[in-house]
Amino acid sequence: MRTEEPAERRRAPHRSPLRWGGRVLRGLAVALGLVVALLVLAWGALALSIDGPGRWAAALFAALGLALLVLARRRVLARVAWAALVAGLFAWWFSLAPRNDRVWLPDVSRLPASRLEGGRLSFSNVRNFDYRSESDFTPRWEERAYDLAGVVGVDLFLCDWGAAGIVHTILSWEFADGRHLAVSIETRKERGESYSALRGFFRRYELYYAVADERDLVGVRTRFRGERLRLYRLDTPPEEARDLLLSYARRIDRLPTDPAWYNALSHNCTTTVRLHTTELGVARPWDWRLLANGRVDELLYERGSVNTTLPFADLRAASDVTQVALDAYDAPDFSARIRAALPPRPVRAR
Repeated sequence: MRTEEPAERRRAPHRSPLRWGGRVLRGLAVALGLVVALLVLAWGALALSIDGPGRWAAALFAALGLALLVLARRRVLARVAWAALVAGLFAWWFSLAPRNDRVWLPDVSRLPASRLEGGRLSFSNVRNFDYRSESDFTPRWEERAYDLAGVVGVDLFLCDWGAAGIVHTILSWEFADGRHLAVSIETRKERGESYSALRGFFRRYELYYAVADERDLVGVRTRFRGERLRLYRLDTPPEEARDLLLSYARRIDRLPTDPAWYNALSHNCTTTVRLHTTELGVARPWDWRLLANGRVDELLYERGSVNTTLPFADLRAASDVTQVALDAYDAPDFSARIRAALPPRPVRAR
């Protein structure tokens, strides 16, 4: 005899796992879209505050954007208006053009330039200031010429200025005659302007290549700014080091007519170096430590780009040349003295 199912069981809807999963995915997509929209509004408000008219424009943009987001769930017109608002923001931001005609701080007031004649590369406006303090100095801009056939290799300075996980990187080329040429990729600041890590993510600072004597670039950082300094000899072969220097020279020569923005994420002291190596076809795979560059020496050690005959902790300790740089600041052989006790340059396996 067939038993009749209870009426309430016959009426209960069948809940498909696929339908339930689809609802979850839709909910997650909506939540993710909302998070992205809020991040865009936050970024836009900061951009208007830092690069634009100021806080009043930032507040107006944020309030209008939030209002449109609330209405966007039910009204198509609100979605269109929100998209137009954001599109207008990005159109304005990307229209901001870098310039070379601002009133610059004295230490970045001149743009360097290069001249290649046969195998000889000359740089004008090489900085070699006589510092009495960080802001009190006698400017000295020089012209220096280098024999490209004499490139021995390239070294890396890591300057720890106190930001957690972040350092400033400087490359320095070594030549067979014992000379060194340092180039620091940094912000070009105006008079009365100081560096802000937050502002560095926006269109606030122009990009600057400081071509300088090592004592100028790194000596002033240790003696007058209290920064710690580590120096690593890289395994870059002479021919690659020479090509990298020429790549730098080409970019330096474009900046007078084609200025560029510095950006703390995409065009900073470390990521711009990678752009140069990518241009030459020798860049290694991307790694997060290129952004958290306080650990870039760890990355180089793992890749064998620095001396690996010592444990990494010992190499890092041996590469700290802060005290040597302080002691040798006024010495004519500054570059030789800060390298005297360094582990030797590694040789890349062929």
